[in-house]
Amino acid sequence: MLELQSVAQRQGAVVPKSPWLPTASLALADLAGRVLGLDVRRVPVRAGTSKLVGGIHNREVLLANRAFQAQALRQAQGPVLTIGGDCGVETVPLGFARQRYGPALGVLWFDAHGDLNTPATSPSGAYHGMALRHAFGEGDRDFVLDSPIVSRRVVLAGARALDPGEQAMVDRGLVRHVPIERDYDASWVVHAVTASRAPQFYLHIDLDVLDPSEFSDVTCPVPGGLLISELVDAIRAVAAIRPIIGAGITECATDNPDKLQVLAPILRAVGAALHAHSTALPAQLAAPHPVRS
Repeated sequence: MLELQSVAQRQGAVVPKSPWLPTASLALADLAGRVLGLDVRRVPVRAGTSKLVGGIHNREVLLANRAFQAQALRQAQGPVLTIGGDCGVETVPLGFARQRYGPALGVLWFDAHGDLNTPATSPSGAYHGMALRHAFGEGDRDFVLDSPIVSRRVVLAGARALDPGEQAMVDRGLVRHVPIERDYDASWVVHAVTASRAPQFYLHIDLDVLDPSEFSDVTCPVPGGLLISELVDAIRAVAAIRPIIGAGITECATDNPDKLQVLAPILRAVGAALHAHSTALPAQLAAPHPVRS
């Protein structure tokens, strides 16, 4: 059965809008619960901050939050939709998905940014810009996954604000990058998903992949993004050819109900993709495997 978890973490984002993340993510999770007919499990997180250590701001707090999140995920009996908070909440669910589905797992990462930094390359020390790279097993030893995601099975869609270190990784082909062009079409994403040869996918949506004219209340808005309808079309197109086995939505920075309501089509599309998988979940995959917290 599909489970909805709210992880109202802000410490992975070191930007002026980050204080909005806890209340905004809780409000978005509540909206998702109403739209999808699900109860919301609120995963506890620490409220304070901690020092920059080893190139990561709030390292101590983030490690504590990871432990809370891992505990909640161990108790889930099927696919999980995680509503963050910052993108740093995604590394732990990726770890659970990788343990469950093995090295063939694919990841579809919709984001204006690459999240491909390590502490050594990050200009800011903000973990939300490192979440995906740590899932590859590269970076701080306490944050990397013991069973890494295979980077060639990752499709990065919509990234248009890459730090120099991230751009170098994209240029080297670390991930399959699908940029947004004027004649953007969902088939571009489908082609990259097919080329990855992954049999199932974890879906990540940082809401800054959207154009600010569609939704600007994110921590780091970047012009030139997707329309909501384009994102919905891409989710549906991918879900039609590959099972979506888990998902996360992050970086919302408003709790205004009227502003959040425009995101309902995205919530419905993600929920439909996850529901389709949860109804056909094999019995041997029903219980989560352990992952280091």
